[in-house]
Amino acid sequence: MILLEYIDTNELTIQKKDVALWLKNVLLKEDPKKKLGDITYVFCNDKYLKEKNKTFLNHNCLTDIITFDYSEKNIISADIFISVDRVLDNSKIYKVEFLCELKRVMIHGLLHLLGYNDKSTKEKQEMRKKEDLYIAFFS
Repeated sequence: MILLEYIDTNELTIQKKDVALWLKNVLLKEDPKKKLGDITYVFCNDKYLKEKNKTFLNHNCLTDIITFDYSEKNIISADIFISVDRVLDNSKIYKVEFLCELKRVMIHGLLHLLGYNDKSTKEKQEMRKKEDLYIAFFS
C-alpha cells in the first residue's frame, strides 16, 4: 500500500494510484521476486526534515530525502521523508520542472530500498541512470 502524507506543507498534485502503479512497475523491472509492501511518502518542509536528519542520522544539515527501510525478505516497506522545499530549490538549480525533480527524489528512495547506493562517483552515476530511466516510466 502506498500512502502520501503531508506535514507542514501543502498537498501536491501527484496521485496515490499513479505512484503505486509506477513503483510496482519499477519493482517488476528491477526484481520480479520483490513485492510492494507499505511505503509511506511523507512530504514535509526543510525544518521538519532537518530535525529528522539530526535526530536519527546525527547530521545537522538540510537534505531532500531520508528513507527508513522496514523491508523484510522480498517485501519492500519504508517511510520516505521528502522535503518539498529542497525539491523546489533543486528544481530551480537543475532547471527542471518541480514534478520531474519530485519524481527523481521519490524513485531515489525506492532505489535505495532495492540496494542501490550513491556514496561513490560510480554509484552516483548508476543511480542517476536508473532515476532517469524510471522517471520516464511515470505517465
